[in-house]
Amino acid sequence: MQTCRAAVCAALFLLSGVNAALADDVTLTSHDGAVEISGTLLGFDGEFYRVETIYGELTVDGTGVQCEGPACPSLTDYVAEIAISGSQTMAEVLMPALIEGFALRNGYQTTRLSDSKQQFSYHITDPAADRLLGKFHFDASSADEGFADLLANEADVAMSLREVRLDEAARGRDAGLGDLRDGKRGKVISLDALVPVVAPGNPVTAISPANLARVFSGKITNWIDLGGPDAPIGLYVPSAKSGLSQAIEDQLLTPVGLSFAPTVTRFDRNDALADAIVRDPFSIGIVSYAEVGNASKLTLTGPCGFSLDVSRRAVKTEDYPLTAPMFLYTPARRLPKLARNFLTYIRSPAAQIVIRRAGFVDQTPEEIPTALQGNRLANAVGAAGKEVSLTELQDMVDTLSSHRRLTTSFRFRAGSAHLDAQSQSNVLLLARMLEAGAFDARKVMFVGFSDGDGPAAANRAIGQKRAESVRKAVVAAAETANLDRLDISAVSYGEAMPMACDNSAWGRGVNRRVEVWVR
Repeated sequence: MQTCRAAVCAALFLLSGVNAALADDVTLTSHDGAVEISGTLLGFDGEFYRVETIYGELTVDGTGVQCEGPACPSLTDYVAEIAISGSQTMAEVLMPALIEGFALRNGYQTTRLSDSKQQFSYHITDPAADRLLGKFHFDASSADEGFADLLANEADVAMSLREVRLDEAARGRDAGLGDLRDGKRGKVISLDALVPVVAPGNPVTAISPANLARVFSGKITNWIDLGGPDAPIGLYVPSAKSGLSQAIEDQLLTPVGLSFAPTVTRFDRNDALADAIVRDPFSIGIVSYAEVGNASKLTLTGPCGFSLDVSRRAVKTEDYPLTAPMFLYTPARRLPKLARNFLTYIRSPAAQIVIRRAGFVDQTPEEIPTALQGNRLANAVGAAGKEVSLTELQDMVDTLSSHRRLTTSFRFRAGSAHLDAQSQSNVLLLARMLEAGAFDARKVMFVGFSDGDGPAAANRAIGQKRAESVRKAVVAAAETANLDRLDISAVSYGEAMPMACDNSAWGRGVNRRVEVWVR
């Protein structure tokens, strides 16, 4: 049996489907002629050949062999082809801005070619070498379509405003794409939020999440029940296949056992949805934070007096409960080098600036001084009950007042001790900062908080356990950090600083969190 030398063959792993233009017999021969591999060429990423042989699928380093056969690609004139499919919100503004930022950063030039508003391409050219480097092909559709294309090997990257479904992840594993629910496969590149909006001039300015769910499920049908005029409520939402619409179901309706009313009006395009709400004085809709436009945002309220307005910082910290992280999903296969470089770029500080300028919420950690958190501390005092003493509140304020809160927070999946998707991304983000020495000679404190259900002592213990688990996860991920330069601790104040009312699942979820404070 032939064997591959280490310099010739990489590890076996599954890659994308057969490209008809490349599906032909080739022979790969090592430069010394000692190793020869024959088979069907399945793909080439500019560096590695992927060949189906009698021994199975092999990935072979192109620099170690010579290729013979009609399907052999050119090593010098290779043009990377990257197919990206999914979320219209991401495809129309965010991803083009990032591609142009990536090109500018590397001295490349971009040319946009449009087949339609839904399908377009960006050609990346290196003017110094006077050659085309690659083509990014976009299909701006929906999260459903993006995952379907990824599973069918018709896309290299899927864009989504929701997490991959369990059944989609199972099909992905069966198709050899790896575990799409793993942090290596699904990356949060930006943050968004689900924002309830009405037409300017509507007297209703606030709504509870519970009533918002009742409105969109058809349980509340007249504005008079919300303190508005005696008029029927028009319901406007995105297309059923969009990640935004599915995020609304996942976060707002499903947790309380409701579903969309059959009377909702759906829109294929997000800009058309926002425009329709502005024109209809009796409408209500839920839109992306980046696409509110001229509509009026509603404040989220609760019966205990708390209120939460959507803002960039509130989205970044997840204090605003209806957040919608923007995901890029990639299969467990080697993408062309240009694509890999782009995916590395989108996590860089330079890309975070581009994201923010494009109107989306970046992930760059910010430090919030205590002076800007007066409402939170006032709420803590106002919500204090028999089980949270004045001494405990004073201790918390004394400790935190000398620190600054990072916008990097950690929250948990509903009914679970596992971190949600945004928080999993935050673990890696904070770990990279520790490795880069961003907090050398400073104190980093993980502060656990809980909801108010149950005894205060038990809640403090739960908060401490969560703070410790997040601290350990971040330290474990910061493999190259010099921990001797850091003062890292974990404390808990339990239910002492609630962010929302505890009488609903969403409120309790907002209150269960781990914050990061630095000094």
